[in-house]
Amino acid sequence: MRICIVKLSAMGDIIHAMVALQFIKKHIPSAQIDWVVESGFKGVLENNPHIDNILNVNLKSIKKNKLDIFTQYRLLKTYSKNNYDIIIDAQGLLKSALVSRIIGAKTIAGFDKNSIRESVASFFYNKKIHIAYKENAIDRNMAVICQSLDIQYTKNDILEKDKFLFFSKTEQKATEPYIVLVVGASKENKIYPKEKFADLVNKLGKKTIIVWGNEEEHKTAIWIVKNSDFAIIAPKGNLDALKSIVAGAKIAIGGDTGPTHMAWGLNIPSVTIFGNTPEYRNTYITNINKVVKSSSKVDPLKLDPSDFSIRDIDVNEITQCISQHQLLSY
Repeated sequence: MRICIVKLSAMGDIIHAMVALQFIKKHIPSAQIDWVVESGFKGVLENNPHIDNILNVNLKSIKKNKLDIFTQYRLLKTYSKNNYDIIIDAQGLLKSALVSRIIGAKTIAGFDKNSIRESVASFFYNKKIHIAYKENAIDRNMAVICQSLDIQYTKNDILEKDKFLFFSKTEQKATEPYIVLVVGASKENKIYPKEKFADLVNKLGKKTIIVWGNEEEHKTAIWIVKNSDFAIIAPKGNLDALKSIVAGAKIAIGGDTGPTHMAWGLNIPSVTIFGNTPEYRNTYITNINKVVKSSSKVDPLKLDPSDFSIRDIDVNEITQCISQHQLLSY
């Protein structure tokens, strides 16, 4: 069976969908699984033994150069030669639905019109899955992928998942215990203040590696190092290196963003700090993966861009969460 999953971006969303791979292989061992992804995020998928082919696209380039639409169309048409039995659009956007249709398959599966924000996307599917948009993102991804393939699973199966992020053998874990601190996010109102991060590092009193992905985050990391006693900055690296760093951590702490969600995918303890995004929807709370949420009420259908309540979260709430659940035991 030839299966193609379309999940283009972003890092956290891709991670939330990748958990389904192990269930596909368990129930359809001989399946070929290919994945269509924006080229900037292919590193999240690399080295996963359940993925046969990573199919890169660069749809974001079209925003800068409209003529790139023809280049991307031709690229997608080459993927159509793979003769898939089923394509599953796990993104639920018009662009991902168009990608699915251009590649083509006898069965194109995706969310029904009442399960996504861009309801027109469902027009392109001939197998449609219903699960409310407000439901947990991991549950939504499992539903659209596994139900499209008639795979049965339980919530407990997800909780007892195997880790599903892998890195190359050249990326080795450090031997000295450390904490990973994720200081950036895609939006300003998802970022915890650097002053409070520095205070957190000092309160925890253990070696902390700060990971970063752009120059602004690097500046934040430098500031935290200068204003704390235990932090160091991770070297500039790719997503393979990032997976390796998170995999070696005793705990990962950060906002609602991809590198923090990596901890869940690697079965590493984590505390995710939420402000203007819904904690009940954007992560799984487990015995080792916890959340700290601001007091603001969040509507997942209409996020408030003026909600900077993450800045109001007291550092002691985070340390108490870690202590209460015994997430840091060394």
